[in-house]
Amino acid sequence: MAIARGIRENLGRASWIRRTFEEGRRLKEKFGTDAVFDFSLGNPDVEPPPEFHETILRVLREGGKGLHAYMPNAGYPFAREAVARKVSREHECPVSPDHVILTVGAAGALNVLFHTILDPGDEVVVPRPYFGEYYFYTLNHGGKMVTVDCRPDFELDPQRIAAALGPRTAALIVNTPNNPTGRIYRKETLAELAAVLEEHGRRVGRLPLLVVDEPYRDIVYDERKAPPILGLYPETAVVSSWSKTLSIPGERIGYLALSDSCSGIDEMMDGLVMSNRTLGFVNAPALLQRAVAPLEAKTADLSRYAERRKALAAILDAAGIPYAEPEGAFYFFCRVPEGGPSGSEAERERAFNQCLRNENILAVPGVGFDYPGWFRLSYCVPEATIAGSEAAWKRALLEWNR
Repeated sequence: MAIARGIRENLGRASWIRRTFEEGRRLKEKFGTDAVFDFSLGNPDVEPPPEFHETILRVLREGGKGLHAYMPNAGYPFAREAVARKVSREHECPVSPDHVILTVGAAGALNVLFHTILDPGDEVVVPRPYFGEYYFYTLNHGGKMVTVDCRPDFELDPQRIAAALGPRTAALIVNTPNNPTGRIYRKETLAELAAVLEEHGRRVGRLPLLVVDEPYRDIVYDERKAPPILGLYPETAVVSSWSKTLSIPGERIGYLALSDSCSGIDEMMDGLVMSNRTLGFVNAPALLQRAVAPLEAKTADLSRYAERRKALAAILDAAGIPYAEPEGAFYFFCRVPEGGPSGSEAERERAFNQCLRNENILAVPGVGFDYPGWFRLSYCVPEATIAGSEAAWKRALLEWNR
């Protein structure tokens, strides 16, 4: 059976993260888990807090009629209320439960949102480097992704974003703390961005939706804090999940919250609910809604990521590999070091990546984030993986500089 042309044309762009992860599985089968240093997938290995399991067990013990039945497509009212409290607290801005929808992860939320707001040919502006799946989420619903470079330190550049906005701009995605760079965007920069969006809306008669994608909000370092954004600009949507903060990525439970000030918000919510249903999600998992609602302020033991960040930084420093210091999330975004063969950024990236593979080190190439010449390392891995990789990094750098 033939697959659709659009899918075939995009298979070459398919997730480098997943591709590298699958290669890691093959290498582990061949060499053993301890001999492979897999830094590919942002797959939290920290256990969920005990309260998560306790809540699920309590819900199952209590049972009751309708435990596994359908509920309103936007989610249980009590779960929407819990999310509204959570987002209101984090963004220092009141959010009504009526403007919240529970979703199948943050990815489900983004697809539901784009299905609702995009007409064919509408544009979604995305700062570069970016999480590669944004391209497909946009394409899924007839949109066109427009990329714009950040500043050299990976901070947003509002003036470049202003130049990228056009009459077909429907949305701008802001991912903070950022995957892959670990950057937390500054409140001052975000305020400048809000002014840029408002000015653009006045000029063309269409205010773009600011989409704040923040599944890493709670994973921050050195007493930093992810800034509140929702109140900076009237047309804002917050998308997130419990995948990273509760360490339950496989459970696929997330949410989308609209600013109470969004124009046409009632129609927007109707559209989101219809999209949730007609895209086939129907509703977020019933049991997981019941599990996370009481845990709105709980997290897994996220302090372990700070320890791993420090350990991997020491190894990278010793190897002479430059990187953007992660302020949040759990990734190092590293530049291909000096030395090695000459060639384009993409060619040097491929050559360095091969040196790493020769030592069973798995990193995601920068091309997967539309940023050749760099690579991403995920440190949500066991401490033993980080420590065990030290000798392999040294051998890889010796080969690179030979």
